[in-house]
Amino acid sequence: MYSEQRPSDEPDRGSVRFTVLGPVEVLRDGVDYAPSTPKVLQLLAVLVLRPGKMVHVDTLIRELWSDHPPRTVRTTLHTYVYHLRRCIDQNELAADGAEMLTTKQSGYTFHIDPAQVDTHGFIRLQQQGQKLQAAGDHTGAGDAYRAALDLWSGPPLANVPCGPILSAYRTELLEQRRSVLHLRIEAEIVSGRHRELIGELRSLTTSSPLDESLHGQLMRALGRSGRRSDAMAVYRQLRSRLAGELGVEPCNDLQTLHRDLISEGDPR
Repeated sequence: MYSEQRPSDEPDRGSVRFTVLGPVEVLRDGVDYAPSTPKVLQLLAVLVLRPGKMVHVDTLIRELWSDHPPRTVRTTLHTYVYHLRRCIDQNELAADGAEMLTTKQSGYTFHIDPAQVDTHGFIRLQQQGQKLQAAGDHTGAGDAYRAALDLWSGPPLANVPCGPILSAYRTELLEQRRSVLHLRIEAEIVSGRHRELIGELRSLTTSSPLDESLHGQLMRALGRSGRRSDAMAVYRQLRSRLAGELGVEPCNDLQTLHRDLISEGDPR
């Protein structure tokens, strides 16, 4: 079973955890100790992206001020680092804030274990799902993907003012979430949960009216549930929308799926 194959690499209870799959938080025993000052929180978010690795000063300056840094930019950055260390010390998040956040000649290193960041668990569960899916265990794969998605509490970096570095990372995270969502639905369709997915897929296609992959999955779920006419109606609506808004036809996979439905073939 999937639950028996999960590695036990989560931090122990009482240790500090960092979240970015939603609001940026610094959690210990369920209490959030993240700094409230926007620029300090933004600094923390960039450092959390590269746990245990040096982040160059120029990267931090570009994120915090884009192309308009203040004249005293390095002094101001050092002040934000000081406030972050003070937050660490005041809330006893580490034995020594200066040792947790060290200064290098050209940047700063945040000495935390990658397993303390929620993205680590997300990626691990994604990889676990892919291994199970490749081995033919679609039920276990669906469970792993669902557990990965359950780590999300909202839009990534939801409470942080994002500059160019964090904006790019947020886009990457959203694409990864979209990929895992598609993989989870695919695994659950193959494992026979197609009927349970119809309501969710209706909602997802309403939110993403031009997403051909989601529409294809909805068509397959409806077709496998004995609702071929509904599946073909989904295709007609999508085809009309694509033609009207983009001037294109549905992709080849969707056209093939539509032909299979017409000929009463089993949609694959």
